[in-house]
Amino acid sequence: MKSIRTSTRFFPLIITAIILAALTHYYIALFIPPGHSAAPVVVEFEAGASFKQITKTLKEKGLIRDLKAFSLLATLRGSMKKVQAGEYEFNAAMLPGSILEKLEKGLVIRHQVTIPEGYNNREIAELLEKKSLSQKEKFLDKASDRAFLSAIGVDATTAEGFLFPDTYHFPKGMSEEVIIKKMVSRFREASAYDEARAGAVGLSLKEVVTLASIVEKETGDASERPRIARVFLNRLKKGIPLQSDPTVIYGIKDFNGNLTRKDLFTKTPYNTYQRRGLPPGPIANPGADSIRAVLYPEEGPYLYFVSRNDGTHYFSRTLSEHNRAVYKYQIANRKGKK
Repeated sequence: MKSIRTSTRFFPLIITAIILAALTHYYIALFIPPGHSAAPVVVEFEAGASFKQITKTLKEKGLIRDLKAFSLLATLRGSMKKVQAGEYEFNAAMLPGSILEKLEKGLVIRHQVTIPEGYNNREIAELLEKKSLSQKEKFLDKASDRAFLSAIGVDATTAEGFLFPDTYHFPKGMSEEVIIKKMVSRFREASAYDEARAGAVGLSLKEVVTLASIVEKETGDASERPRIARVFLNRLKKGIPLQSDPTVIYGIKDFNGNLTRKDLFTKTPYNTYQRRGLPPGPIANPGADSIRAVLYPEEGPYLYFVSRNDGTHYFSRTLSEHNRAVYKYQIANRKGKK
């Protein structure tokens, strides 16, 4: 009888000890980080991953101490249905609550990518794929999806010209649709397009962007763009072919970098030596300066320009003046003359 009474007397102490041990375990698991290192640990969770899979990955990466304690905290916070897929950056010095907060808010890593002015859709697609932010072919397919483009207010066969060159911060896993929407939205914010002003130069939005893309590809000197825009506007007004090499290049499939005389005589919708007026659409994605140059071109009677081979151009009013400039800056230079 005495031994039974002794056991009964110690039973509450045993229960208390068990409870204290459990509380200590959970306290350590939830309020003491698993490590002291602040070195970043990148973890990516795919869409559709279960909370159990997410928790297991965090444990394997040494970011949490205990699976059950972490799951209990998530249950108490109501986190299980809030966590979002994506690529995250954590470290071993973080507490479970901070990790859950990041997952709940979707505070994923955003990768910086700069789209240079004058890049065409294919070049943008290749750059995004190189950064692992999109698949090239998926991007190009969506950028030429008429129904999608119409839904986001782009009245064109492709998004060419409307993907604004800028620095973006995209998370991995973002859909091609969302990327394109953001770039088109940025175009509207930053392009300085003015419908009334476009009307004053006699062009629609698509025509402004098309001409701006040609101006963009013709020169890297921003100060020249308003004058180059004037040359093309004057030629359009007089019905003179634009004769722009970049448009010809755009119309050549798998261009090898060498524009030949044969290319200039090959008829394509983009060969502005063989057809009058603007090409069917933009040949690149112009920056704000090129769009503004078309909307506010320099005044003048110029009809021609030729490269000085130093990044700038010589502008002429007449064909005879242009021919002399071509000889001076192109033919004579090749012959080694001054």
